[in-house]
Amino acid sequence: MGKLAKNLGLYLVPIVLVVSLVNVFLTPNPSSNQAESLPYSDFIKAVEAGRVNRVSIEDNTLRGVLKDGKEFRSYAVGTGELAPRLVEKGVQVEVVPPQKTPWWANLMSSLFPTLLLIGAWIFILYNMQGGGSKVMNFAKSKAKLFLDNRPKVNFGDVAGCDEAKEELQEVVGFLKDPGRFARLGAKVPRGVLLLGAPGTGKTLLSRAVAGEADVPFFSISGSDFVEMFVGVGAARVRDLFEQARRYQPCIVFIDEIDAVGRHRGAGLGGGHDEREQTLNQLLVEMDGFEAGSGIILIAATNRPDILDPALLRPGRFDRHIVVDRPDVNGRLGILKVHIKDKKLDEQVNLDVIARRTPGFVGADLANLVNEAALLAGRRGKELLGMPEFEEAIDRVIAGPERKSRVISKKEREIIAYHESGHALIAKLTPGSDRVHKISIIPRGHKALGYTLQLPEEDRFLVSREEMMQRICVLLGGRVAESLVFGDVTTGAQNDLERATQMARQMVTEFGMSERLGPVTLGRKQHEVFLGRDIVEDRNYSEEIAYAIDQEVRRIVDECYARVKGMLEEHREKLEEITQLLLEQEVLEGEDLDRVLGNGDEVVAESPEKEDLPETGASPSEEPSPAAPRRGLAVDPEPA
Repeated sequence: MGKLAKNLGLYLVPIVLVVSLVNVFLTPNPSSNQAESLPYSDFIKAVEAGRVNRVSIEDNTLRGVLKDGKEFRSYAVGTGELAPRLVEKGVQVEVVPPQKTPWWANLMSSLFPTLLLIGAWIFILYNMQGGGSKVMNFAKSKAKLFLDNRPKVNFGDVAGCDEAKEELQEVVGFLKDPGRFARLGAKVPRGVLLLGAPGTGKTLLSRAVAGEADVPFFSISGSDFVEMFVGVGAARVRDLFEQARRYQPCIVFIDEIDAVGRHRGAGLGGGHDEREQTLNQLLVEMDGFEAGSGIILIAATNRPDILDPALLRPGRFDRHIVVDRPDVNGRLGILKVHIKDKKLDEQVNLDVIARRTPGFVGADLANLVNEAALLAGRRGKELLGMPEFEEAIDRVIAGPERKSRVISKKEREIIAYHESGHALIAKLTPGSDRVHKISIIPRGHKALGYTLQLPEEDRFLVSREEMMQRICVLLGGRVAESLVFGDVTTGAQNDLERATQMARQMVTEFGMSERLGPVTLGRKQHEVFLGRDIVEDRNYSEEIAYAIDQEVRRIVDECYARVKGMLEEHREKLEEITQLLLEQEVLEGEDLDRVLGNGDEVVAESPEKEDLPETGASPSEEPSPAAPRRGLAVDPEPA
């Protein structure tokens, strides 16, 4: 009976259709008569001429037979005076009384449009939810429950985040042996929030926790709570925790929790916003865990800055675990995980690959190994070699080679001088990162060339002099163009943008200006609804703003003058590097060392890290954004 009541709407559609068909077939259809249509004027003439034998009158419809036996039909507007006139002419007249329509037919005719709309709406719901049993169950949680088919991943399959794994060991220990903590009076965190950039392995860590603990695992995305109907999100949250209580101890994993956990009061709906109702219910459920509950809530997000403070307080998400970008050792461990099912050549050196991929996260490294495998297959090789990994790194950073792009001889020469200027300044600047590769082969969508530098070690702090050196390297291409051709191009657009931004950061953020002193100027305002910084509040006067512009200009001009002097002094080396680059198109760091006459100083086994691939832009194009997106831009991020 209950099931019939839930699915009653599904029966409305066939019922309405049946009633409509019965009504149609039971009602006489005037058009079904095959009698010849006769105009009313001709009908009157036939009556006057005495050619009409008999006539049947029904409302405004006239049917009859002529004396020659032909049947006819006609229509008149008002037939009240017609019958006596026909009788006078000797016509046999029959008046048919109007048929009375049953009350139920009238009722169905009036309700048919409404019932049809209701039936169509229920039919759409039925198809959206994937079956009749789910029509009334759209308020149920969409979380996937893993019992016997729980993830087989364990902590051995996760690399590059040792600190995060140590933090999660306590969660695993509690789920395996909760009594050990209860005897000591310790309370295990109810919620664990995983924070980190996209692709760092937050979801993989949660699956590893479920695999290690060997407990039921609920998985759901934050966007699965919100539906087109008001109140569904809160209902799904309640249903999720009701299911979790039946399977405790268990793990509930909410991926991308920022979809429902955004700061309240930021939208236009106020307190009645559907997302806020869902968040309120989530807060209530997390705070309403019974004492000794075996439910561990793990959530992941890459936007912790937009989460509601009530969600982050102790008692809800007690522990915040940062899953950061891996260092060189972490990248090495991740590479070892991803090559387990790959066939590698003996010459492949994972240490070099790890040092060549700074800023890469786990997803990037997985993509890197896959790209290398695809290249090897494309070249018909049975093993993955070092050339495939080198090419894959360049493809991930700057995009695939575009040798088919037609570049004029003049522009190709400009690009070569531009990249040679970057490389020469990087080589001549004391303490600058080692140049690993120079290329003038177009890559990706917009990059016409690039210069690749590798730092000697992972660094988290950048000094003032090091920032000045980086600005000098950025300006090397522009100065080389000006020095050689006496003119400049648009190819240095991205270099100038990054150099200016770095100089402004030195003045306004890092307090590296002697004139303005160790102060931070400007305050960013956060718009929580948009989830990003959209405006900078100028908390300084116009006089200070003018001084900032002067200091930025002074820093850039000072670096420009320094670079110009260096290139003028080593003009012959610049020409030699450029000619060799035009011949080979790609120069390795060792080639550059031989040109500069200090090849003996190259340390082949030194730890390396990719830092700032430069991209030359054509006059109508901007440089490829691939490098800054990978965290390989020169903008420092001090700890």
